[in-house]
Amino acid sequence: MKAMVAIPAYNEEKNIFSVVEAVKFHHPEVDVVVINDGSRDNTGREAQRAGAFVINLPQNLGIGGAVQTGYIYAKKKGYDAVIQIDGDGQHNPKDLSKMLEAIEKDKVDMVIGSRFVEKTDYKSSSMRKLGINFFSRFVSFMCKEDFSDTTSGYRAVNKKVIELFARYYPRDYPEVETIVYASKRGVRIKEISVDMNERQGGKSSITPIRSIYYMIKVTCAILLQP
Repeated sequence: MKAMVAIPAYNEEKNIFSVVEAVKFHHPEVDVVVINDGSRDNTGREAQRAGAFVINLPQNLGIGGAVQTGYIYAKKKGYDAVIQIDGDGQHNPKDLSKMLEAIEKDKVDMVIGSRFVEKTDYKSSSMRKLGINFFSRFVSFMCKEDFSDTTSGYRAVNKKVIELFARYYPRDYPEVETIVYASKRGVRIKEISVDMNERQGGKSSITPIRSIYYMIKVTCAILLQP
């Protein structure tokens, strides 16, 4: 399977070198592509120094635009699978093999790395936990299928979903919305247990006000989905 790791990154110069290095150490057989989303620091240079292929976007498109850029690139280059991880070091590259194996052996189209499908050491703030629980229940209801971690950005998809996401991908806070969008189009989705690390450096952009906005915006976007 020709696989690519896509890492959207915005101002992650403190983390991106070690993230790329860890992926390449555990999985030298996969190609690592960093989508540098108009960063104002040395994110692109650090990613390249670590051995990644870097797509430098001329301006900040947001997480959705950056991730879709990765899928468009993967489609053009003929990849069979894409594994999406964050640039802040929270996703453990040791779990990449499990995710690809689930696609190959379990015959699913999309795998979500879940913090909650099994008990792990992961701990979150009360506000983040509220959002996670709300969206897991909401998406489970909309898709008529149980999901435990709909906000996880640790995902693997096959060629069918690469082509789907290359055509359309939500722009803002896309993790939740893409599950419903894919499920409506017959994508077979499975969650598997993964370990999540603490953020290696920098600061999360999520605040209580942003969390409330996120919940309202994404709920409306899902309800209005075709």
